[in-house]
Amino acid sequence: MKYISTRGGMEPAPYSAILLEGLATDGGLVVPEVIPQIDAAVLEAWRGLDYADLATEVLGLYATDIPREDLARMCRAAYSGEKFVSPEIVPLTPIDGGITLVGLSEGPTLAFKDMAMQFLGQALEYVLGKLDRTLNIIGATSGDTGSAAEYALRGKDGIAVFMLSPQGRMSDFQRAQMYSLEDANIHNIAVAGVFDDCQHLVKSLSGDLEFKRANALGTVNSINLGRISAQMVYYIWSWLRASDAVAPGERAGYEVSFTVPSGNFGNILSGHIAKSMGLPIRRLVLAANENNVLDEFFRTGIYAPRGAAETHATSSPSMDISKASNLERFIFDLLGRDPERLSAAWAELAETGRIDLRAELPRFVEEFGFQSGTSTHADRVATIRATHEASGVVIDPHTADGVKVAREHVEEGVPMLVLETAKPEKFPDIVFEATGLRLGMPEHLAGLLELPQRVTEMADDESELREYIAARALT
Repeated sequence: MKYISTRGGMEPAPYSAILLEGLATDGGLVVPEVIPQIDAAVLEAWRGLDYADLATEVLGLYATDIPREDLARMCRAAYSGEKFVSPEIVPLTPIDGGITLVGLSEGPTLAFKDMAMQFLGQALEYVLGKLDRTLNIIGATSGDTGSAAEYALRGKDGIAVFMLSPQGRMSDFQRAQMYSLEDANIHNIAVAGVFDDCQHLVKSLSGDLEFKRANALGTVNSINLGRISAQMVYYIWSWLRASDAVAPGERAGYEVSFTVPSGNFGNILSGHIAKSMGLPIRRLVLAANENNVLDEFFRTGIYAPRGAAETHATSSPSMDISKASNLERFIFDLLGRDPERLSAAWAELAETGRIDLRAELPRFVEEFGFQSGTSTHADRVATIRATHEASGVVIDPHTADGVKVAREHVEEGVPMLVLETAKPEKFPDIVFEATGLRLGMPEHLAGLLELPQRVTEMADDESELREYIAARALT
């Protein structure tokens, strides 16, 4: 299995190499040269596997240059009982209205980003050790990616982390998780701006090949295909668990739908690739908050990202994103995997501030299964309250966005699975507003908010960031 760029200017490279690069060498995004296929027989062979073994099988289709025994060891280390609270790793919990929650927040930072980051931490250390290299990770976070990356990479040999976050745009819990880490290889930088400003800085530095090579830069945000591939596992796991109750003779082609709270499009992109592999997914429903650029795109066919001034600070802050980095990978597929058409679309975006794909709009649902919807603060509060009253389950605000939109797209006879985003304890204010409950801190994180915090505040200044990283990068 080799990997190419959406923009056509990169020589095919193996999985180990693209883990370290993040962006493709031509500024595009890395995608598989060919999507591996699975069928009903393969899925049945995987049905009895635990999560770590399933991850080994799925990732083995992508990481073909890594020996299977090494990959199995990494997956076993990533998805262990020491790191995940639930023995299933990803439990499924039915709630009201025919909806089931896919529990992705059982890991060390109580957010779905742990699912990919724990594997990526193992894989990066493995590849760097084989190559006797160092890597300086630069990333941007709107809340959960940063802490998941830092907890996965803290203390790892040959790795330093430079994580950018928007000043004042994360919850107290999210800031405490990141800024309280004292590991020497972790550098937190709070940028005066919004997430999209942080993301722009990361892209600018990653796109400067001379600076990137001089400072051995890599990324672990959702543009890193290692994360996308690891996230495919829980789509397959969820389908297997949802279809366990179906008679063996009726499982082939048994369809489920997924609703995914989305900001940067990485999580739902993994579902898109899983569907492209042959997993029987009927609908992929994208749930946006007030920053609903992606909902507008999937409803109208026009992608028109907004600027920082038009990006709202909401009560589901991890989705406060108006420029979805991973959308380029979907548009690449939409345009027939044609790098010239993709590059033309991005040239149109640079010139006009939008991409007009209305001619392709019928294919969004018919071919790819995409639908979408928007949720507001009032919707989140009402959904958290209603879900708790009906089922006793408390959900976080991002998951509430997903449940609200999922209710609008439930089809009779088709299970609707909503991907959980984080534990509600990370967002106590909106939970209290909705339910009157004061959620306590999980026992293993008691005292987190009182720990001293270590963070460097910085202007939205690329030159200042370059100097900061160059002075501290591992060589």
